[in-house]
Amino acid sequence: MDIRKTVEKWEEKNLSQYATKSSDTHGRQDEENSCPVRTEFQKDRDKILHSLSFRLLKHKTQVYLSTTGEDFRTRLTHTLEVAAVARYIARGLNLNQDLVEAMALGHDLGHTPFGHIGEKSLNELTPFKFNHARQSVRVARKIEDHGRGLNLTYEVLQGIKNHSKGSASVYDIYDKNLSAADYNYTIEGEILQFADWIAYINHDVDDAFNMGMIRKEDLPASTTEILGFNFQQRIITMIKTVIESSFGKNHIHMDPEVMEATDRLREFLYKNIYRLHDMLVKEESARVVVAKLYNFYRKNYDLVLKEMPFLEGEDIERGTCDYVAFLTDLKAQELYRKHRLDR
Repeated sequence: MDIRKTVEKWEEKNLSQYATKSSDTHGRQDEENSCPVRTEFQKDRDKILHSLSFRLLKHKTQVYLSTTGEDFRTRLTHTLEVAAVARYIARGLNLNQDLVEAMALGHDLGHTPFGHIGEKSLNELTPFKFNHARQSVRVARKIEDHGRGLNLTYEVLQGIKNHSKGSASVYDIYDKNLSAADYNYTIEGEILQFADWIAYINHDVDDAFNMGMIRKEDLPASTTEILGFNFQQRIITMIKTVIESSFGKNHIHMDPEVMEATDRLREFLYKNIYRLHDMLVKEESARVVVAKLYNFYRKNYDLVLKEMPFLEGEDIERGTCDYVAFLTDLKAQELYRKHRLDR
């Protein structure tokens, strides 16, 4: 019995006409033998789940910088929450859950230590444009498995590459999706964009409450009336309206009123949480650590090659960036002290 073929036949018969079927994948850079149990997208999910880069996300900042183990989200728990939201939406729309889960689990593999402040720092330091989405693709293709890469399918790589919005509104991504049919290549890739947006807005608000940074009454009344008054109400409202607004369509949509309220909540986070004095002070410290590490290893590239010999032949700036971006928060601080860069 070939279980994989049975699953592929089920997909062909039961998934939406807009779903990306496993048997229709554009394949991998290097051909692999098929699995008798798993589809190609299920294989990708497992490759990512078992990778070192995925495990390291446990020790990388999501938003709130700390090394003392407070009970707020890390880059790993963010990734798991994005995957959960993405699966709910895919299931509700009868799209490919395995594909969207693989994309979600891999979307932040290339994230830097210290969250987005590390990403911004490397973008300022390197002679090329750095962002974590492209770096996640590079990790999957070049850096993982001691330089052999994960050899993921084209569809998963495209979803990872195109998921990032930065500080921009989801409206920007939404407009691009509607105007360019091949922008994200799959409708599951569009789900990832919305799932990432929904997850981080909700869990960053939740973390801010739990840390005493804001009170529930501080939230804009116009958002609570539409989205709900607690974490569960807000996230379910957003997921529900995406499913209802997108059902039977070839792009992912959200009810305009809910989308506007969600974007107002995002703006509230940027104005009232991400730019608080205490956070900015910690961010400046992180920026210094990343900058000094990058400059140190650029001048001592032999130390990079000692840890990552597969980067031999890369431009020094590119290889140094790969090494620093791969570090966890704790490892970055350890190396910062080890090389006496704090003096």
